[in-house]
Amino acid sequence: MHLYATVAASGFRRHATYRVATAAGVFTNTVFGFITAYTYIALWHERPHLGGYDQSMALTYVWIGQALFATSSLMGGGFQDELIERVRSGDIAVDLHRPADLQAWWLAADLGRAGYQLLARGAVPMACGALAFDLALPASPATWAFFLLSVALGVLVSFALRYLVVLSVFWLMDGTGIVAVSGLSTLFFSGMLLPLNAFPGDLSAIALVLPWSALLQVPADILLGRHTGGALAAALAFQAAWAVLLLGAGRLLQSAATRKVVVQGG
Repeated sequence: MHLYATVAASGFRRHATYRVATAAGVFTNTVFGFITAYTYIALWHERPHLGGYDQSMALTYVWIGQALFATSSLMGGGFQDELIERVRSGDIAVDLHRPADLQAWWLAADLGRAGYQLLARGAVPMACGALAFDLALPASPATWAFFLLSVALGVLVSFALRYLVVLSVFWLMDGTGIVAVSGLSTLFFSGMLLPLNAFPGDLSAIALVLPWSALLQVPADILLGRHTGGALAAALAFQAAWAVLLLGAGRLLQSAATRKVVVQGG
């Protein structure tokens, strides 16, 4: 555990060195937050209470999305691109010979990255949104605590999904297509473009039970107070179940990929 804690801390420090990139990311998230917020204002003017949100809740949802955009890697990236290149180049064989578990190593690094992104790229856009709009932010510290727990579970699900994408490259040998499909799926089914509750009919019901909803939709609804009591416990259990399932699938696929490397002499 000390090793992986050190890796997580290293991941935090590593991303903290990219100050210009962080500033550019904060600016981009803030600008897109304002663009999306005014789009939502127009939409909710025509469709009040769309998806069960009033306008203040909808605007809060927008800024939660901008705060979690980099934290939960809603456009992919992070360790994913680096590890895919290591698979393609064969350098992954070196990683497999380290006295550490491959999945746990990269998970620890990604948790460090997510922690930094939440503080550096999440707080400022949210603060800007709160200053410019009347947001429905909770006063209860317990709600914020459950929200942060939900964000952490969402990061685990995000990592697990991206790790499966990386492992597929052991067989595909080129991650361009699968990365593009994964990125579009994440943007759409996480609720980044529009809250999943606002999707029509069966599409909403399906989207809400897919793992991508754990990345944004569930944490946002917890902060907005839509999940309380038993519903809150169920929402957190939903995220935890997907995290365990997908991480377990990653373990199984990693074992198959490792055997493939050995067979090919990697």
